Amino acid sequence: MAASNGSERLFALYRTMLLVRQAETALTKLFADGEVPGFIHLSVGQEAIAAGVASALAPGDTLATTHRGHGHVLARGLALDGFFKEIMGRAGGVCQGRGGSMHVADTSLGILGANGIVGAGIPIALGSAMAQSVLGSDGLAVSFFGDGAMAEGVLHETLNMSALWKSPLLLVCENNGWSEFSPTSRQFAARLDALAAAFGIVHEGVDGNDALAVADAAARAVAAIREGLGPRVLECKTHRVRGHFEGDPQKYRSADEMQAGARTDPLARAHAALLAAGVAAEALDAAAAEIGQRIEAAVTGARADGLPAFEPAFAGVYTEMTS
Repeated sequence: MAASNGSERLFALYRTMLLVRQAETALTKLFADGEVPGFIHLSVGQEAIAAGVASALAPGDTLATTHRGHGHVLARGLALDGFFKEIMGRAGGVCQGRGGSMHVADTSLGILGANGIVGAGIPIALGSAMAQSVLGSDGLAVSFFGDGAMAEGVLHETLNMSALWKSPLLLVCENNGWSEFSPTSRQFAARLDALAAAFGIVHEGVDGNDALAVADAAARAVAAIREGLGPRVLECKTHRVRGHFEGDPQKYRSADEMQAGARTDPLARAHAALLAAGVAAEALDAAAAEIGQRIEAAVTGARADGLPAFEPAFAGVYTEMTS
């Protein structure tokens, strides 16, 4: 049965979600085996947001992500080879092994960087949006942030400044209900839609586990921003399957809440929808196998790569003084 345009779109989104899910599944094993230095924060269960928003972006757009940003950079097109080498601290990483999981950046793709500080990517994206305006481009900037950042003053300041300047800025909230180890409802008294309205910014809420719904909402927001209508807020309700960080014992979560991810899994949802639309199960299995092979090759390449040398570590830190 020939695929419809809708199922073709969903299949493309499904492939992106598969890429993110399988890459992070590989990272859980690598981390457990001590092959990943530092901490990693996984976005399992949130893949539809990364895939959907990335599908609406153009090459000249930029994005700032978070400590839970693997999905965003992979959906944007970051090469698996450079990604795994970076996470595993290898010299051939996209940031030469210096950034690791929480500081992945690739300006050639408009990826301004992940950030270990809650909400810190928001003003960076605002600065990039301002640059887009000054340069007269038709590009825009995207900031991903979690609901834990809603209480951060920098979000409120960015809403104000972007509204005043009509900045080409898309603020994407991945609302998974948690601010690290506490329910967001105990951390922030307001709602994001009301906060956006206070600054006259259009807010749209969407089911963050429905990849097509996210893609459509992101496309609407992006189109409005490119028309010069100012910033937009996209709030995606989702579920954080893993802990705040990998290895988090999650004693603060109930068993029922933790198991809710199985009922909302965006990949399972897309898989079922594709089968219902007439896409062959063999095609879905082939996509998973092909992505798995690519990830396995990237991990093998990262293991074979060397560690960063000490001498180049000063590059970009100090500069020669001139008289």
